[in-house]
Amino acid sequence: MSTLAPLRLLREPWNASEGNQSNATVGAGGGWCQGLDIPNELFLALGLVSLVENLLVVAAILKNRNLHSPTYYFICCLAVSDMLVSISNLAEMLFLLLLEHGVLVMRPSIVHYMDSVINMLICSSVVSSLSFLGVIAVDRYITIFYALRYHSIMTLQRAVVTMASIWLASTVSSAVLITYYRSNTILLCLIGFFLFMLVLMLVLYIHMFALARHHLHSISSQQKQPTAHRGGSLKGAVTLTILLGVFFICWGPFFFHLILVVTCPTNPFCTCFFSYFNLFLILIICNSVIDPLIYAFRSQELRRTLREVVTCSW
Repeated sequence: MSTLAPLRLLREPWNASEGNQSNATVGAGGGWCQGLDIPNELFLALGLVSLVENLLVVAAILKNRNLHSPTYYFICCLAVSDMLVSISNLAEMLFLLLLEHGVLVMRPSIVHYMDSVINMLICSSVVSSLSFLGVIAVDRYITIFYALRYHSIMTLQRAVVTMASIWLASTVSSAVLITYYRSNTILLCLIGFFLFMLVLMLVLYIHMFALARHHLHSISSQQKQPTAHRGGSLKGAVTLTILLGVFFICWGPFFFHLILVVTCPTNPFCTCFFSYFNLFLILIICNSVIDPLIYAFRSQELRRTLREVVTCSW
């Protein structure tokens, strides 16, 4: 039984015959091209852990009025995106288990419909996660370099419009991806979007670290309060940089897989890389597990609220 149905569609190239892929795999080098046999229980366990963690993050942000700001609303949306990964994984696992054991009997049309719903969930999470990471980076950039104008620039109304636009765009793009997933053009658009967001965040963070350090040094000799404010903002930038690094490590192999699917579908070494697809899926789920841990340990206010949520101190 396999996992994460929508990403499974992209496991192997569609423009290379099965025989050519098999011969390429054998010719490329034996044992290490056989991939990894990852038990489904591991997918299920990681999905459950991620779901619980992200639910706690969402609950903490909703509970604490001090966290009712555009920045934390964006973080909350990112947590929801991670929850979509977990929910789609758990839903597919449960769905397939019930079908395999004869507990659930459905017509093929209904099975196809359920598979499409799961496809939409996971693909929406990919686009929305990338988008919200970019939005959070922009929000942090405004916080650091336009602190006095932040509340006039990043109003609650603009934040709501931004979040609604991202979710709408994620839903539409996931529908297009599921419908035309065999098109190299669609995959190139997805890869291009990933690279664009990555470059955008890297540029913003480099600028933040270069200028924020200079501002901190110059202001520290004059006013302590702004220094504390800028110091907190710089800490937030470090947090988001860690998030970006984790996201790149966890999602990078999958997007590199897509690049190889487009550029070298029959190359022996590319075929070997395809055989480790299950490992890439594990890394994707690990990303949704790691993100909440970063929020909890690096945000004192959120950590305190999480403790209240866990102990039911409402």
